[in-house]
Amino acid sequence: MTQVPNIRLNNGVEIPQFGFGVYQVPPEETAKTVRAAFDAGYRHIDTAQMYGNEEGVGQALAESGLSRDEVFITTKLNNDGHSFDAAVERLDESLAKLRTDHVDLYLIHWPRPREDRYVETWKGLEKALADGKARSIGVSNFTVANLERLAKETDTVPAVNQIELHPRLVQRELRNYHVEHGIQTEAWSPIAQGGDLLTESTLKDLAEQYGKTPAQVVLRWHIQLGNIVFPKSMKPERMRENIDVFDFDLSNDDMDAVAALDRHERTGPDPDNFG
Repeated sequence: MTQVPNIRLNNGVEIPQFGFGVYQVPPEETAKTVRAAFDAGYRHIDTAQMYGNEEGVGQALAESGLSRDEVFITTKLNNDGHSFDAAVERLDESLAKLRTDHVDLYLIHWPRPREDRYVETWKGLEKALADGKARSIGVSNFTVANLERLAKETDTVPAVNQIELHPRLVQRELRNYHVEHGIQTEAWSPIAQGGDLLTESTLKDLAEQYGKTPAQVVLRWHIQLGNIVFPKSMKPERMRENIDVFDFDLSNDDMDAVAALDRHERTGPDPDNFG
Protein backbone atom coordinates (compact mmCIF):
# COMPACT_ATOMS: atom_id res chain seq x y z
CA MET A 1 0.00 0.00 0.00
CA THR A 2 1.28 3.46 -0.91
CA GLN A 3 2.72 5.38 2.02
CA VAL A 4 1.40 8.94 1.78
CA PRO A 5 3.41 11.60 3.64
CA ASN A 6 1.75 13.88 6.16
CA ILE A 7 1.99 17.66 6.23
CA ARG A 8 1.90 19.46 9.57
CA LEU A 9 -0.63 22.29 9.69
CA ASN A 10 0.02 25.53 11.57
CA ASN A 11 -1.76 24.23 14.69
CA GLY A 12 0.19 20.95 14.76
CA VAL A 13 -2.49 18.74 13.18
CA GLU A 14 -1.13 16.44 10.48
CA ILE A 15 -2.94 15.96 7.17
CA PRO A 16 -2.16 13.32 4.53
CA GLN A 17 -0.79 15.14 1.49
CA PHE A 18 -2.70 12.93 -0.93
CA GLY A 19 -6.43 12.43 -0.44
CA PHE A 20 -9.64 11.47 -2.19
CA GLY A 21 -12.26 14.01 -3.29
CA VAL A 22 -15.96 13.15 -3.56
CA TYR A 23 -17.13 16.19 -5.53
CA GLN A 24 -19.83 15.07 -7.99
CA VAL A 25 -19.91 11.54 -6.61
CA PRO A 26 -23.65 10.72 -6.51
CA PRO A 27 -24.93 10.24 -2.95
CA GLU A 28 -26.12 6.72 -3.69
CA GLU A 29 -22.62 5.79 -4.98
CA THR A 30 -20.58 7.52 -2.30
CA ALA A 31 -20.28 4.77 0.30
CA LYS A 32 -19.12 2.20 -2.25
CA THR A 33 -16.74 4.68 -3.88
CA VAL A 34 -15.15 5.78 -0.61
CA ARG A 35 -14.74 2.16 0.52
CA ALA A 36 -12.88 1.51 -2.74
CA ALA A 37 -10.68 4.52 -1.98
CA PHE A 38 -9.91 3.12 1.45
CA ASP A 39 -8.98 -0.19 -0.17
CA ALA A 40 -6.62 1.69 -2.50
CA GLY A 41 -4.82 3.26 0.47
CA TYR A 42 -6.50 6.64 0.83
CA ARG A 43 -6.91 7.94 4.38
CA HIS A 44 -7.96 11.52 3.63
CA ILE A 45 -11.49 12.24 2.38
CA ASP A 46 -12.56 15.69 1.15
CA THR A 47 -16.32 16.32 1.12
CA ALA A 48 -18.62 19.32 1.55
CA GLN A 49 -22.15 20.11 2.64
CA MET A 50 -22.84 21.31 -0.91
CA TYR A 51 -21.95 17.89 -2.36
CA GLY A 52 -24.88 16.20 -0.62
CA ASN A 53 -22.89 13.04 0.07
CA GLU A 54 -21.61 13.39 3.63
CA GLU A 55 -23.88 10.53 4.72
CA GLY A 56 -22.18 8.21 2.26
CA VAL A 57 -18.78 9.17 3.61
CA GLY A 58 -19.99 8.45 7.13
CA GLN A 59 -21.40 5.09 6.06
CA ALA A 60 -18.15 4.14 4.34
CA LEU A 61 -16.13 5.01 7.43
CA ALA A 62 -18.49 3.06 9.68
CA GLU A 63 -18.27 0.00 7.44
CA SER A 64 -14.55 0.20 6.77
CA GLY A 65 -13.20 -1.27 9.98
CA LEU A 66 -10.86 1.72 10.23
CA SER A 67 -10.69 3.66 13.46
CA ARG A 68 -11.74 7.30 13.38
CA ASP A 69 -8.21 8.55 13.97
CA GLU A 70 -6.95 6.67 10.91
CA VAL A 71 -8.99 8.83 8.53
CA PHE A 72 -8.72 12.58 7.96
CA ILE A 73 -12.11 14.08 7.06
CA THR A 74 -12.66 17.54 5.59
CA THR A 75 -16.03 19.16 5.05
CA LYS A 76 -17.00 22.66 3.93
CA LEU A 77 -19.72 25.09 4.95
CA ASN A 78 -22.52 25.45 2.44
CA ASN A 79 -22.72 28.79 0.65
CA ASP A 80 -26.07 29.71 2.19
CA GLY A 81 -24.59 29.38 5.69
CA HIS A 82 -22.59 32.59 5.94
CA SER A 83 -23.16 33.71 9.50
CA PHE A 84 -21.68 32.96 12.90
CA ASP A 85 -24.62 30.84 14.04
CA ALA A 86 -25.07 28.95 10.77
CA ALA A 87 -21.39 28.06 10.63
CA VAL A 88 -21.75 26.34 14.01
CA GLU A 89 -25.16 24.78 13.43
CA ARG A 90 -24.38 23.42 9.96
CA LEU A 91 -21.31 21.65 11.31
CA ASP A 92 -23.48 19.86 13.85
CA GLU A 93 -25.64 18.64 10.95
CA SER A 94 -22.55 17.47 9.09
CA LEU A 95 -21.23 15.60 12.12
CA ALA A 96 -24.52 13.69 12.38
CA LYS A 97 -24.32 12.72 8.71
CA LEU A 98 -20.66 11.77 8.97
CA ARG A 99 -21.32 9.73 12.14
CA THR A 100 -18.51 11.40 14.06
CA ASP A 101 -18.11 13.92 16.85
CA HIS A 102 -15.52 15.98 14.96
CA VAL A 103 -14.07 16.72 11.55
CA ASP A 104 -10.37 17.11 11.03
CA LEU A 105 -10.76 20.20 8.85
CA TYR A 106 -13.72 22.55 8.40
CA LEU A 107 -13.62 25.12 5.61
CA ILE A 108 -15.57 28.12 4.39
CA HIS A 109 -16.32 26.93 0.87
CA TRP A 110 -16.36 30.31 -0.93
CA PRO A 111 -15.76 33.86 0.37
CA ARG A 112 -18.81 35.34 -1.40
CA PRO A 113 -17.38 38.88 -1.14
CA ARG A 114 -20.56 40.61 -2.34
CA GLU A 115 -22.40 39.10 0.62
CA ASP A 116 -19.53 40.28 2.82
CA ARG A 117 -20.10 37.97 5.79
CA TYR A 118 -17.02 35.77 5.62
CA VAL A 119 -15.33 37.46 8.60
CA GLU A 120 -18.37 36.83 10.82
CA THR A 121 -18.57 33.31 9.43
CA TRP A 122 -14.89 32.68 10.17
CA LYS A 123 -15.55 33.54 13.81
CA GLY A 124 -18.15 30.75 13.80
CA LEU A 125 -15.45 28.36 12.59
CA GLU A 126 -13.20 29.60 15.38
CA LYS A 127 -15.91 28.58 17.86
CA ALA A 128 -16.14 25.13 16.25
CA LEU A 129 -12.38 24.82 16.70
CA ALA A 130 -12.54 25.95 20.34
CA ASP A 131 -15.38 23.50 21.02
CA GLY A 132 -13.40 20.57 19.59
CA LYS A 133 -15.86 19.91 16.77
CA ALA A 134 -13.14 20.70 14.22
CA ARG A 135 -9.49 19.85 14.80
CA SER A 136 -8.45 22.55 12.34
CA ILE A 137 -10.19 25.23 10.28
CA GLY A 138 -9.46 26.84 6.96
CA VAL A 139 -10.89 28.45 3.87
CA SER A 140 -11.43 27.65 0.23
CA ASN A 141 -11.20 29.91 -2.81
CA PHE A 142 -9.96 32.88 -0.76
CA THR A 143 -7.81 35.53 -2.43
CA VAL A 144 -4.89 37.39 -0.88
CA ALA A 145 -7.24 40.29 -0.10
CA ASN A 146 -9.70 37.97 1.65
CA LEU A 147 -6.90 36.40 3.71
CA GLU A 148 -5.45 39.77 4.68
CA ARG A 149 -8.83 40.90 5.95
CA LEU A 150 -9.15 37.76 8.11
CA ALA A 151 -5.69 38.47 9.51
CA LYS A 152 -6.68 42.01 10.48
CA GLU A 153 -10.10 41.22 11.96
CA THR A 154 -9.82 37.75 13.53
CA ASP A 155 -7.46 35.77 15.74
CA THR A 156 -6.85 32.51 13.87
CA VAL A 157 -4.73 32.02 10.76
CA PRO A 158 -6.41 29.52 8.40
CA ALA A 159 -4.68 26.15 8.39
CA VAL A 160 -5.26 25.78 4.66
CA ASN A 161 -6.65 27.58 1.65
CA GLN A 162 -8.17 25.17 -0.86
CA ILE A 163 -7.95 26.76 -4.32
CA GLU A 164 -8.21 25.85 -7.97
CA LEU A 165 -4.63 25.02 -8.92
CA HIS A 166 -3.16 23.10 -11.85
CA PRO A 167 -0.49 23.65 -14.52
CA ARG A 168 -2.74 26.09 -16.39
CA LEU A 169 -3.46 28.07 -13.19
CA VAL A 170 -0.27 28.03 -11.14
CA GLN A 171 -1.33 30.76 -8.63
CA ARG A 172 2.21 31.86 -7.71
CA GLU A 173 1.23 35.03 -5.83
CA LEU A 174 -1.33 33.25 -3.70
CA ARG A 175 0.96 30.29 -2.98
CA ASN A 176 3.74 32.67 -1.96
CA TYR A 177 1.36 34.42 0.44
CA HIS A 178 0.48 31.04 1.95
CA VAL A 179 4.15 30.21 2.53
CA GLU A 180 4.79 33.59 4.17
CA HIS A 181 1.87 33.16 6.57
CA GLY A 182 2.00 29.45 7.41
CA ILE A 183 -1.07 28.47 5.37
CA GLN A 184 -0.97 25.18 3.50
CA THR A 185 -2.10 25.11 -0.13
CA GLU A 186 -4.73 22.56 -1.15
CA ALA A 187 -5.34 22.14 -4.88
CA TRP A 188 -8.79 21.39 -6.20
CA SER A 189 -9.12 20.41 -9.86
CA PRO A 190 -5.44 19.39 -9.71
CA ILE A 191 -5.43 17.98 -13.25
CA ALA A 192 -7.85 20.61 -14.63
CA GLN A 193 -10.71 18.11 -14.58
CA GLY A 194 -8.73 15.72 -16.77
CA GLY A 195 -9.42 17.72 -19.91
CA ASP A 196 -7.13 18.64 -22.77
CA LEU A 197 -4.38 19.66 -20.33
CA LEU A 198 -3.35 16.01 -20.36
CA THR A 199 -2.79 16.10 -24.11
CA GLU A 200 -0.04 18.73 -23.79
CA SER A 201 3.14 17.47 -25.48
CA THR A 202 5.20 18.53 -22.45
CA LEU A 203 3.22 16.21 -20.20
CA LYS A 204 3.12 13.35 -22.69
CA ASP A 205 6.90 13.54 -23.17
CA LEU A 206 7.52 13.57 -19.43
CA ALA A 207 5.10 10.67 -18.95
CA GLU A 208 7.04 8.62 -21.48
CA GLN A 209 10.34 9.58 -19.87
CA TYR A 210 9.25 8.51 -16.39
CA GLY A 211 7.06 5.55 -17.36
CA LYS A 212 3.98 7.24 -15.95
CA THR A 213 0.76 8.79 -17.27
CA PRO A 214 0.36 12.54 -17.92
CA ALA A 215 -2.02 12.72 -14.93
CA GLN A 216 0.59 11.10 -12.68
CA VAL A 217 3.18 13.61 -13.86
CA VAL A 218 0.86 16.50 -12.94
CA LEU A 219 0.02 14.99 -9.55
CA ARG A 220 3.73 14.45 -8.85
CA TRP A 221 4.34 18.11 -9.76
CA HIS A 222 1.80 19.09 -7.10
CA ILE A 223 3.41 16.85 -4.50
CA GLN A 224 6.86 18.32 -5.12
CA LEU A 225 5.44 21.85 -4.89
CA GLY A 226 4.14 20.91 -1.45
CA ASN A 227 0.47 21.09 -2.43
CA ILE A 228 -2.16 18.87 -0.82
CA VAL A 229 -4.23 17.13 -3.51
CA PHE A 230 -7.34 14.93 -3.61
CA PRO A 231 -8.20 13.86 -7.16
CA LYS A 232 -11.56 12.19 -7.69
CA SER A 233 -12.33 9.05 -9.64
CA MET A 234 -15.06 6.46 -9.27
CA LYS A 235 -12.92 3.77 -10.93
CA PRO A 236 -10.82 1.69 -8.50
CA GLU A 237 -8.06 1.21 -11.06
CA ARG A 238 -7.81 4.99 -11.58
CA MET A 239 -7.82 5.55 -7.82
CA ARG A 240 -4.79 3.26 -7.53
CA GLU A 241 -3.10 4.91 -10.49
CA ASN A 242 -3.61 8.42 -9.12
CA ILE A 243 -2.01 7.65 -5.77
CA ASP A 244 0.95 5.84 -7.36
CA VAL A 245 3.12 8.94 -7.58
CA PHE A 246 5.60 8.43 -4.75
CA ASP A 247 8.18 6.32 -6.58
CA PHE A 248 9.69 8.96 -8.86
CA ASP A 249 10.92 12.56 -8.77
CA LEU A 250 10.65 15.25 -11.41
CA SER A 251 13.84 17.21 -12.00
CA ASN A 252 13.92 20.96 -11.40
CA ASP A 253 13.86 21.54 -15.15
CA ASP A 254 10.84 19.25 -15.50
CA MET A 255 9.04 21.07 -12.69
CA ASP A 256 9.66 24.35 -14.51
CA ALA A 257 8.44 22.87 -17.78
CA VAL A 258 5.13 21.86 -16.20
CA ALA A 259 4.72 25.30 -14.58
CA ALA A 260 5.40 26.92 -17.96
CA LEU A 261 2.00 25.61 -19.10
CA ASP A 262 0.38 28.34 -16.99
CA ARG A 263 -2.28 30.34 -18.87
CA HIS A 264 -4.05 31.86 -15.82
CA GLU A 265 -6.97 29.74 -17.02
CA ARG A 266 -9.74 28.66 -14.66
CA THR A 267 -12.06 25.68 -15.00
CA GLY A 268 -14.30 27.04 -12.22
CA PRO A 269 -15.64 30.41 -11.03
CA ASP A 270 -13.59 33.48 -10.19
CA PRO A 271 -13.76 33.85 -6.37
CA ASP A 272 -14.11 37.64 -6.62
CA ASN A 273 -17.33 37.24 -8.60
CA PHE A 274 -18.80 33.99 -7.29
CA GLY A 275 -21.87 34.43 -5.11
